[in-house]
Amino acid sequence: MNGLELLIAGPTAVGKTEVALQVAERFDGEIVSTDSMQVYRGLDIGTAKPTPQERARVPHHLIDIVDPTETFDAAQFLRHATQAIAGIRKRNRLPILCGGTGLYFKAWLEGIGQSPAPDAALRAQLQQLPMDALLNELRERDPETFARIDRNNPRRVIRAMEVIRLSGKPFSAQRTRSAAPNVPFFVLQRDRADLHRRIDQRVDAMFAAGLVEETKLAMKSPAARLALGYRQVIEYFEGKHSLKATIELVKLRTRQYAKRQLTWFRHQAQAEWVEADKAVGVVEERVRRA
Repeated sequence: MNGLELLIAGPTAVGKTEVALQVAERFDGEIVSTDSMQVYRGLDIGTAKPTPQERARVPHHLIDIVDPTETFDAAQFLRHATQAIAGIRKRNRLPILCGGTGLYFKAWLEGIGQSPAPDAALRAQLQQLPMDALLNELRERDPETFARIDRNNPRRVIRAMEVIRLSGKPFSAQRTRSAAPNVPFFVLQRDRADLHRRIDQRVDAMFAAGLVEETKLAMKSPAARLALGYRQVIEYFEGKHSLKATIELVKLRTRQYAKRQLTWFRHQAQAEWVEADKAVGVVEERVRRA
C-alpha cells in the first residue's frame, strides 16, 4: 500500500463517514476531512462532524482548524491536506480523504492556480450586494464560471467575484490543470428515496441535538450565515419562518444540495460509483489489490 491513498466521496447523509471509519480500522488508516464546513470550530451539529467517539476510533485531520470568523478556501485546503497526508505517510498509515465538497476533491486531483489572497474589505462589500447583482456581474465578466458555478452557494459566488475584481481576470483563468494522480476515487450512492429518508432523519437529529442553540452562538460569523442549515435557522431568528417550517426547509435545501453534489460527481470520469451498503467490501478489495 506504499504511496496509496483513497478518496471516498458522495452526497450528504449517504454514509461516507462509517465507510471511511471501517476501512481505516481494517487498513491502519487516518481520515482527512474533505468538507468545506467541518474546518470551522464551533460549527459541529450543523456540519455533521464525526463524533468524539468516531474520532477516538480513527485519527481525523482538517477538522476544527479555523475560527468561524476566518475564511477558508480550496487553496488552504490543499495546503493543509498536503501536510496532513505527508504526516500520515511518514507514520506508514493509509490516507483516506473523505467528504462531500467536490471543489476540494478537484483541487486535490488537479491542483489549483494562483488566485489572489482573500481581501476582507472587498469580501464584506460583496456580501452586502444582492445575489442577483453578483450573478449578473459574474455572467458578464466570466461566462464560463457562471455556467458551472453553484448559484445557490453564496460563498462560491462571492469568492469568484472577489478573485475577478482583485485580479482583473476571469475566475476560470485562475485554475491550472495538472495530470490527476491515479488514485482510487469512490463515490457512494443510494436509492433516491433511501437517501432522502436518511437526510430527513439527520436533519431531525440535528435539531434535537441543539442546532438552534448552536446557531445562536455562531450566527454573527460569516461562515454560519452562509452555511446550509445555519442560514435557515438564522432566518427563523429573523422571523421569516416558524421552527416547524424551518426544519422542513432545511430538509428541502439539504435534498437539493445532495442532488447538486451527485451532479458534480457524475462529471468526474475518474470516479467509481459504489452502492453505499456494499462500499466497504469494494474498497477493501481495491486496497488488497494495491
